[in-house]
Amino acid sequence: MDVTLHLAQEPAADELLGRSPLAALVGMLLDQQVPMEWAFAGPRTIADRLGTDDLDAHEIAAYDPEAFAALLSEKPAVHRYPGSMAKRIQQLCQYLVEHYDGDAAAVWEGVGTGKELLTRLNDLPGFGKQKAQIFLALLGKQLGVRPKGWREAAGDYGAAKSFRSVADITGPESLTKVRAHKQEMKAAAKAAKAAKSG
Repeated sequence: MDVTLHLAQEPAADELLGRSPLAALVGMLLDQQVPMEWAFAGPRTIADRLGTDDLDAHEIAAYDPEAFAALLSEKPAVHRYPGSMAKRIQQLCQYLVEHYDGDAAAVWEGVGTGKELLTRLNDLPGFGKQKAQIFLALLGKQLGVRPKGWREAAGDYGAAKSFRSVADITGPESLTKVRAHKQEMKAAAKAAKAAKSG
């Protein structure tokens, strides 16, 4: 993996995401309840605080949980909920160590179909169906991982030029389009909820 991503909108953070499968997975895990750029800048911040150039699943899995939570809580915090996200990142890394010998790329390397890849991503701690589909779309659209049927397995997120998720962000212009789509979805959900209770 060595591509240029534009998810953190910050060169050093995006550089790490583009070359480190684990950083990309951790960024995706962090992408909830905080702005996307904050989430995807997290792996670089964690690596810097660990004093390394990349994230290592074995190191994070074995790290003292309280010390790791403190590392994520340092100002500026890696996430709005640094303690619970520290726990989730460690669970993800422990799973990768147990099932893939700590190699995040092994989750998708050599996978025959998009459906199989979706199942593998869905099995990761902290990845529900939606997060798994978005990451699958990111792999297909920007990281060149395209097993047979990957677009179908990614659902709506796999559609070309859909601007629905981080999978479609390649710079500031597409970021604006994805934000607009998310705001439309929130407004539609709010309207539907109001109609139900009305």
